[in-house]
Amino acid sequence: MIEYGQFCPIAKASEVLGERWTNLVVRELGAGSESFNDLRRGLPLMSPSLLSTRLKSLEAAGVVARTETKHKVRYTLTEAGRELKPILLALGTWGQRWASTKFNPEDLDPSMLMWDIHRTMKADYFGAERTVLLFEFQDYTSKFRRWWLVIEKGEADVCMKDPGHEVDLHVTTDVETLTRIWLGNLSYSKAIGSKLLLMSGPGWLKKDIRLWLGTNYFASVKPVVDKNG
Repeated sequence: MIEYGQFCPIAKASEVLGERWTNLVVRELGAGSESFNDLRRGLPLMSPSLLSTRLKSLEAAGVVARTETKHKVRYTLTEAGRELKPILLALGTWGQRWASTKFNPEDLDPSMLMWDIHRTMKADYFGAERTVLLFEFQDYTSKFRRWWLVIEKGEADVCMKDPGHEVDLHVTTDVETLTRIWLGNLSYSKAIGSKLLLMSGPGWLKKDIRLWLGTNYFASVKPVVDKNG
């Protein structure tokens, strides 16, 4: 843990939260991830050993509670951890407004993107019947090229392997385009009109993609364009 040697509450809070990846671990816990594997799926570039270290540090700081049963280990935010949620949302709002106008290639992560989409999309839109959505990223040739979203009874699951069900809608795009749409930096209509987002399937699913896919929590925050940049 970083130590600043100051009594200032900002310094003391930074000692707990200032380590690399720490705020993102709290973000994932606040979004509902409770198992180690789910945390890893939300933080695909974080090594398992570092995640374990950060969880232990947050537990020691009283931010995270670890409970173990016969079958699994569960991580949840304590009262102190839950109090961080509005602080992180404010931080995200600032980031969306002032720091998200440009993406570097290393910022674009299909794993994180699809995991974020699956847990916040409007799964109730599809009703009780199973619906399978295939997202294909043209800019990838590896195992990250195809992602299946399986929605059933109001719950969505994301798969990197073909689940073996008939696909209802096939979406073809690239990771940057879908990321920009997800963050509200590119409208669905512009992406579709410029053929950056292609869809094959029933008209109602294509027409209502804005409704069921939605956007990120911060998408309504408009970025500030640097006129000097």
